[in-house]
Amino acid sequence: MKSLLLRPLLQLLSIGFVLASFSVSATTEEWSQFKQIYIQDNGRVTDIFNNQQTHSEGQGMGMLMAAQYEDLPTFELIWGWTQENLQKREDKLFAWSWYPTSGISDMNNASDGDILIAWGLLKAYKKWHSPRYLKAALEICESIRTKLLRKTTYGIVLLPGSVGFETSKDITINLSYWIFPAFNDFAKLDPFPDWQDLSQTGLDLIKKAKFGKWGLPPNWLLITNNSLRPSKDFRFGYDAVRIPLYLIWGNQANDSNLKNFQDFWKSFQNQKRIPSWTNLQNNDVGEYNAGIGFHNISKLVLGYPDYKNIDIIGLVNTNSYYSYMLTLFTESALEEQNK
Repeated sequence: MKSLLLRPLLQLLSIGFVLASFSVSATTEEWSQFKQIYIQDNGRVTDIFNNQQTHSEGQGMGMLMAAQYEDLPTFELIWGWTQENLQKREDKLFAWSWYPTSGISDMNNASDGDILIAWGLLKAYKKWHSPRYLKAALEICESIRTKLLRKTTYGIVLLPGSVGFETSKDITINLSYWIFPAFNDFAKLDPFPDWQDLSQTGLDLIKKAKFGKWGLPPNWLLITNNSLRPSKDFRFGYDAVRIPLYLIWGNQANDSNLKNFQDFWKSFQNQKRIPSWTNLQNNDVGEYNAGIGFHNISKLVLGYPDYKNIDIIGLVNTNSYYSYMLTLFTESALEEQNK
């Protein structure tokens, strides 16, 4: 495939009109509240409960939601700050971590952040038809495809970052980085079979990577030539909670791949809480109640396939930006399903 600069402009401009629809939600007040708390005037999305850090993931989430709520000034601020402060690598990917006292703390990328930023740019192009958004999105997609995809015995997988996740014997992946609705749009923008292959591998691994009492996928999964096993903290929790959300949002959910998530959350319904994690080795669960974002994802999953009467829990300003974003993402996925 030729580079962006050699592609006909009309081909590029037509792409925005075949992307999945992305309409405005009724929760504008929540977006306004999120901006007031977590987005600085310069466009930096801050993790205020974690030393005021900024991550590429947070910037991408902010861009995606700014496009969702047709908030062009905020989108421009977030994208401008992201370009100026995080897009410092030789490729078009983004340093994943930035501190207000020292700037970039690690030049390695985080693939979910890269994906969300590119997807946000695509959605912005669909809203406001600026070719520079489309150009930037394609450049990022091409870098993801050429630098972060790897062939394994299980299919094409996505490295969580360009450094530190592969050896000659194994690869560590994070299945919550399989943002299926984004891959659906990337396949239209950057028409290589890799995106469909990547999605299929994710679906296959979600079926196979079932561990512990409830048969759940781990936050981090270690792949060798002939085995899969949980890596790092051996938990289903903070990361993996996004997996069923992206299955539903990307229209990849079915009775089979949602059942184990449903069984897990159903088992805690009488306790009026859901644990923030479960250990997939010994089945221990977190003692404290998960955040509102987790609860809202569980409501979406337990409501499948009838989403008409799902009552999303409202947000309060004591939530972390991550819990806010999980809720806003859940509302977006719910709206897509109710069309």
